[in-house]
Amino acid sequence: MKLNAVRWMAAVAIATVFHVAAPATAALTVNGAGASFPFPVYAQWAHQYHELTEVQLNYQSIGSGGGIAQIKAKTVDFGASDAPLAKKELDEAGLLQFPMIMGGVVPIINVKGINAGEMKLSNVMLADIFIGKISKWDDPTIRKLNPSLKLPNKKITVVHRADGSGTTSIFTNYLAKVSPEWKKKIGEGKTVAWPTGVGGKGNEGVSAYVRKVNGAIGYVEYAYALQNKLAHTKLINRDGGELDPTIASFQAAAVNAEWKAEEGFAMYLTDQPGKESWPITGVSYILLHKQQSKADLAQAMLKFFDWCYKHGKETAEKLHYVSMPDNVVEMVEDAWGKDISAGNGPLWPVK
Repeated sequence: MKLNAVRWMAAVAIATVFHVAAPATAALTVNGAGASFPFPVYAQWAHQYHELTEVQLNYQSIGSGGGIAQIKAKTVDFGASDAPLAKKELDEAGLLQFPMIMGGVVPIINVKGINAGEMKLSNVMLADIFIGKISKWDDPTIRKLNPSLKLPNKKITVVHRADGSGTTSIFTNYLAKVSPEWKKKIGEGKTVAWPTGVGGKGNEGVSAYVRKVNGAIGYVEYAYALQNKLAHTKLINRDGGELDPTIASFQAAAVNAEWKAEEGFAMYLTDQPGKESWPITGVSYILLHKQQSKADLAQAMLKFFDWCYKHGKETAEKLHYVSMPDNVVEMVEDAWGKDISAGNGPLWPVK
């Protein structure tokens, strides 16, 4: 699918692959696959980068589990995952992991008469909905927290991911932190045994289900809620802040992060302290093989990621993502220079 800036905005809600065609003279094609969480911003970055270069960029939005599997199998040039891999798994697969973008996961609802940001949910209440303990929208606990809303006696339909998903990993990591019952019975990960609900593939699939089903609730990266005009809920965070998802609240959650290159920069930004911190904030990662077989292709990838870090911030913010801080970018690019090579030679910085 060839996307320009205008058509992309209409297509992103249903697209699962972006393909930015280059002129026939282009020598390089970079292929990636994985998380749907960052798909909106990756698609825009790819389009903009193509306008400046002849590099062709293809990305399959197939979920973090698929991205991890494909990069391990070397069927793509880079993988993308919102669930960070542990150092042992990275080392066993010969992979380098680094953070590319941050954003918020938000509960989205389809309840007649309830607009975006009008309903408030507490952390435990959200867990109780997804575990099936709260099954009607006029449940007393929801009514007590939202006395001004006209809540229907309507069954809650939970919509979750059907595929291996980093968004699910972020969301269930949060639920496990705030609900001992969820932690004991369900746990966390890219896939879990959901106790109730229906599954959609990708953030796109969850958005589509929620939009279609009256009484539904799901969870998606915030850009999908905006682009699909879906109502999000407010969340009450650990320090009592009643928050809408915003760039400022995502940034507040990230401010205390301590990034460690030696551990693959692995980080969950869920349930962070501070009244202004959005409680379900996540990081999306890129996965590359440390040993590259094609130096020119690997350098083209690194130049693209470097361009995204240094010139993609405005686009990221327009789509309600949070760019990586400059000090983290320096750490990442230092790791590129140390760890990524072709043959016996380093590939970064490009000379």
